[in-house]
Amino acid sequence: MIDGVKIRKLRFIPDERGHLMEILRSDDEEFADDFGQCYITMAYPGVVKGWHYHKEQTDRFCIVAGMAKIALYDARDDSPTKGEVNEFFIGEVNPCLLVIPPGVVHGMKAMGRKACYLLNIPDKVYDYDKPDEYRIDPWDNDIPYDWGLKEG
Repeated sequence: MIDGVKIRKLRFIPDERGHLMEILRSDDEEFADDFGQCYITMAYPGVVKGWHYHKEQTDRFCIVAGMAKIALYDARDDSPTKGEVNEFFIGEVNPCLLVIPPGVVHGMKAMGRKACYLLNIPDKVYDYDKPDEYRIDPWDNDIPYDWGLKEG
Protein backbone atom coordinates (compact mmCIF):
# COMPACT_ATOMS: atom_id res chain seq x y z
CA MET A 1 0.00 0.00 0.00
CA ILE A 2 1.26 3.47 -0.85
CA ASP A 3 2.42 5.34 2.24
CA GLY A 4 -0.38 7.50 3.67
CA VAL A 5 -3.17 5.90 1.63
CA LYS A 6 -6.02 4.48 3.71
CA ILE A 7 -9.00 2.38 2.71
CA ARG A 8 -11.87 1.51 5.00
CA LYS A 9 -14.88 -0.70 4.30
CA LEU A 10 -18.02 1.30 4.89
CA ARG A 11 -20.93 0.37 7.10
CA PHE A 12 -23.84 -0.62 4.88
CA ILE A 13 -27.14 -0.96 6.75
CA PRO A 14 -29.96 -2.53 4.70
CA ASP A 15 -33.56 -2.97 5.75
CA GLU A 16 -36.94 -3.49 4.05
CA ARG A 17 -37.14 0.19 3.07
CA GLY A 18 -33.73 0.35 1.34
CA HIS A 19 -30.35 1.03 2.93
CA LEU A 20 -28.16 3.57 4.69
CA MET A 21 -24.39 3.88 4.31
CA GLU A 22 -22.24 6.01 6.60
CA ILE A 23 -19.35 7.53 4.64
CA LEU A 24 -17.54 9.96 6.93
CA ARG A 25 -18.22 11.08 10.47
CA SER A 26 -16.48 13.78 12.48
CA ASP A 27 -15.32 11.11 14.95
CA ASP A 28 -13.68 8.99 12.20
CA GLU A 29 -9.87 8.90 12.10
CA GLU A 30 -10.01 9.97 8.42
CA PHE A 31 -11.87 13.21 9.26
CA ALA A 32 -9.22 14.87 11.46
CA ASP A 33 -11.14 18.19 11.74
CA ASP A 34 -10.19 19.30 8.25
CA PHE A 35 -13.36 19.59 6.17
CA GLY A 36 -12.96 21.59 2.95
CA GLN A 37 -15.98 20.84 0.79
CA CYS A 38 -18.06 18.00 -0.60
CA TYR A 39 -18.81 17.30 -4.27
CA ILE A 40 -19.84 14.57 -6.70
CA THR A 41 -18.27 13.88 -10.08
CA MET A 42 -19.81 11.49 -12.62
CA ALA A 43 -18.18 9.39 -15.36
CA TYR A 44 -19.88 7.48 -18.14
CA PRO A 45 -19.06 3.75 -18.52
CA GLY A 46 -15.49 3.17 -19.66
CA VAL A 47 -14.43 6.80 -19.22
CA VAL A 48 -11.09 7.54 -17.55
CA LYS A 49 -10.80 10.67 -15.39
CA GLY A 50 -7.17 11.16 -14.50
CA TRP A 51 -4.37 11.50 -13.91
CA HIS A 52 -4.04 14.38 -11.47
CA TYR A 53 -2.58 15.18 -8.07
CA HIS A 54 -2.59 17.89 -5.41
CA LYS A 55 0.35 19.45 -3.58
CA GLU A 56 -1.69 20.40 -0.49
CA GLN A 57 -5.05 18.61 -0.61
CA THR A 58 -6.04 15.21 0.78
CA ASP A 59 -8.94 13.57 -1.08
CA ARG A 60 -11.49 11.21 0.46
CA PHE A 61 -13.25 9.19 -2.27
CA CYS A 62 -16.41 7.12 -2.05
CA ILE A 63 -18.27 5.70 -5.05
CA VAL A 64 -21.97 6.20 -4.25
CA ALA A 65 -23.41 4.70 -7.47
CA GLY A 66 -21.88 2.31 -9.98
CA MET A 67 -18.39 0.85 -9.79
CA ALA A 68 -14.98 2.37 -10.40
CA LYS A 69 -11.41 1.29 -10.79
CA ILE A 70 -9.28 3.83 -8.91
CA ALA A 71 -5.55 3.80 -9.57
CA LEU A 72 -2.90 5.57 -7.51
CA TYR A 73 0.75 6.25 -8.26
CA ASP A 74 3.21 7.48 -5.64
CA ALA A 75 5.23 10.24 -7.31
CA ARG A 76 6.55 11.74 -4.06
CA ASP A 77 10.36 11.94 -3.99
CA ASP A 78 10.49 11.65 -0.18
CA SER A 79 8.12 8.68 0.10
CA PRO A 80 9.23 5.17 1.13
CA THR A 81 6.77 3.83 -1.48
CA LYS A 82 7.87 6.11 -4.36
CA GLY A 83 7.01 4.52 -7.71
CA GLU A 84 4.43 2.13 -6.25
CA VAL A 85 1.02 1.68 -7.92
CA ASN A 86 -2.20 0.73 -6.11
CA GLU A 87 -5.48 -0.30 -7.76
CA PHE A 88 -8.85 -0.42 -6.02
CA PHE A 89 -12.28 -1.55 -7.25
CA ILE A 90 -14.86 0.25 -5.15
CA GLY A 91 -18.53 1.11 -5.42
CA GLU A 92 -21.92 -0.48 -4.95
CA VAL A 93 -20.64 -4.03 -4.42
CA ASN A 94 -17.57 -2.92 -2.42
CA PRO A 95 -18.40 0.27 -0.50
CA CYS A 96 -15.21 1.89 0.81
CA LEU A 97 -13.73 5.23 1.79
CA LEU A 98 -10.37 5.79 0.07
CA VAL A 99 -8.05 8.49 1.50
CA ILE A 100 -5.47 9.86 -0.95
CA PRO A 101 -2.71 12.08 0.50
CA PRO A 102 -1.10 15.05 -1.28
CA GLY A 103 1.44 14.14 -3.96
CA VAL A 104 -0.16 10.79 -4.82
CA VAL A 105 -1.26 10.82 -8.47
CA HIS A 106 -4.74 9.39 -8.94
CA GLY A 107 -7.43 8.68 -11.47
CA MET A 108 -10.59 6.67 -11.93
CA LYS A 109 -12.29 4.63 -14.62
CA ALA A 110 -16.03 3.97 -14.55
CA MET A 111 -16.61 0.22 -14.72
CA GLY A 112 -19.66 -1.71 -15.86
CA ARG A 113 -22.64 -0.60 -17.92
CA LYS A 114 -23.85 2.42 -16.01
CA ALA A 115 -22.50 5.78 -14.93
CA CYS A 116 -20.29 5.99 -11.88
CA TYR A 117 -20.76 8.71 -9.24
CA LEU A 118 -17.77 9.59 -7.07
CA LEU A 119 -18.28 11.58 -3.88
CA ASN A 120 -15.18 13.48 -2.72
CA ILE A 121 -14.80 15.10 0.69
CA PRO A 122 -11.42 16.86 0.41
CA ASP A 123 -9.80 18.71 3.28
CA LYS A 124 -9.42 21.96 1.30
CA VAL A 125 -11.84 24.27 -0.50
CA TYR A 126 -11.28 24.48 -4.27
CA ASP A 127 -9.52 27.76 -5.07
CA TYR A 128 -10.82 28.91 -8.48
CA ASP A 129 -8.06 31.53 -8.83
CA LYS A 130 -5.17 29.23 -7.86
CA PRO A 131 -6.27 25.59 -8.04
CA ASP A 132 -4.19 22.94 -6.28
CA GLU A 133 -4.67 20.55 -9.20
CA TYR A 134 -1.98 19.29 -11.51
CA ARG A 135 -3.02 17.16 -14.51
CA ILE A 136 -1.18 14.40 -16.36
CA ASP A 137 -2.42 12.87 -19.61
CA PRO A 138 -4.07 9.48 -18.82
CA TRP A 139 -2.39 7.72 -21.74
CA ASP A 140 0.84 9.61 -22.55
CA ASN A 141 2.96 9.61 -19.38
CA ASP A 142 5.67 7.74 -17.46
CA ILE A 143 3.27 6.13 -14.96
CA PRO A 144 3.55 2.31 -15.07
CA TYR A 145 -0.19 1.70 -15.35
CA ASP A 146 -2.55 0.66 -18.14
CA TRP A 147 -6.20 1.77 -17.95
CA GLY A 148 -7.24 -0.98 -20.39
CA LEU A 149 -9.56 -3.85 -19.47
CA LYS A 150 -7.65 -6.87 -18.18
CA GLU A 151 -9.48 -9.98 -19.36
CA GLY A 152 -8.63 -13.64 -18.95
